[in-house]
Amino acid sequence: MTPGSDHRNRWGVAATAVVLACALPLVLSNYQTFQLTLALIYAIALFGLNLLTGYNGQISLGHGAFYAIGAYTAAILMDHYDLPYWATIVPAGVVCLGAGFLFGLPALRLEGLYLALATFALAVCTPQLLKYKLIEKWTGGVQGIVLLKPDPPLDLPISADRWLYYFTLAITVLAFLFGWNLLRGRTGRALVAIRDHPIAAETMGINAALYKSLAFGVSAMYTGIAGALGAIVVQFVAPDSFSPFLSISFLVGVVVGGLASISGAIFGGLVVEFIPNVADSISKAAPWAIYGIFLLGFMYLMPSGVAGALRVLAMRKTTRQTQGAHVAPPLTRSTGEVPQKSQ
Repeated sequence: MTPGSDHRNRWGVAATAVVLACALPLVLSNYQTFQLTLALIYAIALFGLNLLTGYNGQISLGHGAFYAIGAYTAAILMDHYDLPYWATIVPAGVVCLGAGFLFGLPALRLEGLYLALATFALAVCTPQLLKYKLIEKWTGGVQGIVLLKPDPPLDLPISADRWLYYFTLAITVLAFLFGWNLLRGRTGRALVAIRDHPIAAETMGINAALYKSLAFGVSAMYTGIAGALGAIVVQFVAPDSFSPFLSISFLVGVVVGGLASISGAIFGGLVVEFIPNVADSISKAAPWAIYGIFLLGFMYLMPSGVAGALRVLAMRKTTRQTQGAHVAPPLTRSTGEVPQKSQ
């Protein structure tokens, strides 16, 4: 298979996936469509975290905080300023871009587990800060903010849940295209170089501090956009909705879906949304024990994530097809040996 044909095949798979995604709400119930919408939202957040962890090597356990910031930005703009829901997406992304970039600056002194611990502290303190009395008039305090579900525009003959699904799907496609273009260019190569060989990257003239902070900012921007969409779809935000477990779930989704993989964010979003529900349906008494068993199974059977496992299967299939296309050289009648090439 030539590189050109492989590139066309990838675009074909992506186009087919988008078409199937557009057709799914036509055969699913409103609640199932709502679940798929949340899976897409988580996929956007996981893509942002994958930019930071998978492509740049910075471990974050605090992206639930940026998800909360994006959600509250959208909720406050809608509730206090009567801004339309679609107009809150960009401001939420911009606010989280700035917050992530500023947080990434002091985090440059930290690496590995120390950085993970610092970001986890951010996830722990964010729900408490949202309950602070001085900003309670904006955030609603413990009670949170209740939002109204937007109706489909132009009197479209579809339910509100289906409209929000298509709205989220369109933003997901745009976000993934932007991220794919970013990763295949100079910025993406610099992020991977810093991850793999930081000293060599700096020797080649790459500004590691700038790119690390930029990776943190763009990663937070994606998560903030996902948080804004989550607030619009769920129609409610409250501090307790953004517990530290949300940040851990994001990291779990990235690892299970596949590190340094664009499609891994989609699989990770499905895992984050549906595996807890499946575990709860299996055992009401100990759902998190079942959830842990699922995670152990994923790590044992697919150590490189779902995307990595599918990539290995595709490579094996291609190898078998290539080997089957070759014809064995004929044997000589006299000795039965393979004839040698003349010198």
